[in-house]
This record gives sequence, C-alpha cells and structure tokens, in this order.
Amino acid sequence: MQSDGLEDVYGADSPEEARRLYDEWSGSYDADNLAKGFRLPGLGAAMLARHLGRSDGPILDACCGTGLVGESLAVLGYGPITGCDLSPEMVAAAQKTGAYADLAQANMVEGLPHDDDTFAGFACIGSFGPGHAPPESLYELARVTRPGGIGVFNLLTAYWEDQGFPRVIEDLTTKGAWEEVEISRPFRPYLLAEPDLWSRLHVMRML
Repeated sequence: MQSDGLEDVYGADSPEEARRLYDEWSGSYDADNLAKGFRLPGLGAAMLARHLGRSDGPILDACCGTGLVGESLAVLGYGPITGCDLSPEMVAAAQKTGAYADLAQANMVEGLPHDDDTFAGFACIGSFGPGHAPPESLYELARVTRPGGIGVFNLLTAYWEDQGFPRVIEDLTTKGAWEEVEISRPFRPYLLAEPDLWSRLHVMRML
C-alpha cells in the first residue's frame, strides 16, 4: 500500500476490509505517515501523561498499530503497557518496539479481552476516522479503565458528529461512567500533508 493508505482505510466498509488494508500497510505505515509529519502519537501520549501524572498502573494502547503511541509512553516511563489492534500484522510490528508487556489482536466492538477496571489509563489514537472503529468502541474502553483512570482519544472535526460520537460520549456521561476533563484546540495530525484534516484530543476521567 502506498502513502494514500489512510484514504483507502477511510473507505473500508467492514472490519474485515479494514483489517486487510492495515495488514497490507503495516510494512510501510511508519515511513508513510512520519514522512507526512505525523504527530498524533506523540501528542496523544503527551496528553495522557499530562492528565495521568506519575503512575505505575497498567496502560492500554487501544488500536496500537505499529506501536508509535506505546513506544512514546514507554520512553516517558509509563508501564506496563498493553496493546491491542484489529490487524495481526500491526500487532507483530508493535511487538518489535519492545514497549509492550502484552499484545493481543482484538476488535473493540466485539469486546476487549480484559476484565473490568483493569487499566489506570488508555490511549486510543488515530482509530476513530471513517472506516475505523465505531463510536460504540468507547463503551469497552470505559469498561476496562478503573475509576479515576484517564482516557485519551482523538476525533476528526469533520466527521465525529456524523459518525455518532457525541451520542455515545453523552450516554457514557449520563450513565456516570466518565466525565469530560478537556478537549484540545483543533490541530493538524499531519504537519506536511493533509492540510484540510483537523483533529481534537478528548480527555475523559472514569468515575
């Protein structure tokens, strides 16, 4: 897959199609994205660190891809880090970073292979655009994160409302699962490409 891999994945019409596309992209994913000035992983890890503070608790890197977020968190001293991703080839790439204590292939909508209240925090970065994980995935992320834990995820400003994220976020808030801590200012995930693509980081605290 060439550097237009993101556009291809945005057009995926099923988890199986997204898995196939990411499997094919795994070998060049880092080179393709970093050449465009991809800064989501570093910003996502930094936002989680800012709100979580010092913690020895386990961290979930959901939809970990090749491990860019997990590796950033490990450099910052966080761990143990658990990663999961829909694509087995992405999981294999993440394993090579050495940042993860555990990795698993998982579809968040079907359920994460973790007990309730397992993690001190989660990051889910670059996973919620068109053709990616649906908003219902947030229920599983909230379930596996302990009370007081911090969750950080990004949403694309052009798509998040049409995808249904406000409804799920509000439902989890109304049910007392979490509270909103911060929503970042809009920023470009790619400094050197995609000038019309904008995102925000959302920070939630579990209750």
